[in-house]
Amino acid sequence: MNQQKRRFFVALLPPQPIQDYANEIKQHFAEQYASRAAQKSPPHITLQAPFEWSMDEIDTLKQSLSEFAIAQTPIPISLSGFSAFVPRVIYINVLRTPALLDLHQALIAHMETALGIVDPKAKQRPFAPHMTVAFRDLSKQNFRAAWPEFQHRSLEFEFLALHLTLLLHNGQHWNSYEDFPLASSTSTPLRTD
Repeated sequence: MNQQKRRFFVALLPPQPIQDYANEIKQHFAEQYASRAAQKSPPHITLQAPFEWSMDEIDTLKQSLSEFAIAQTPIPISLSGFSAFVPRVIYINVLRTPALLDLHQALIAHMETALGIVDPKAKQRPFAPHMTVAFRDLSKQNFRAAWPEFQHRSLEFEFLALHLTLLLHNGQHWNSYEDFPLASSTSTPLRTD
């Protein structure tokens, strides 16, 4: 029996044009500020921090996420400017809307009660939704050089989040593993009576 545990996390991924824009920013950080760590995952908004899960139990995880997602509705997401966790992280700011906060809270509760997945750090701090463009390998010196360039830079995007994405770490990068449609984002037959 394969007891190998793999690392996963759950996130919202923006539509491809927004991913492309965020990836251009990540590339800029790689070229100008020697920060490449953010390129190891697609642009995303983390809802459930990384956790370990046995591949033998992957169907249980997928079924649980599917059942959770189908009970949720698509939510509007607004991205506005840049912000930072000083002195190492620069990110695209995600507005803390009630719908996003509710989805996050519901997912965290579901992961704990249905699957026993708990992130102790998340329980101790408020949810700060963000889309990272530079972190970990961004030196303090390069942060100080980069932040003035992005601090007042204009950025406005809006999109409707239609699904949750389960991401899997392959040992080097995070990749989309499976999408779970939110309730009304799935097609429903028209009534004919």
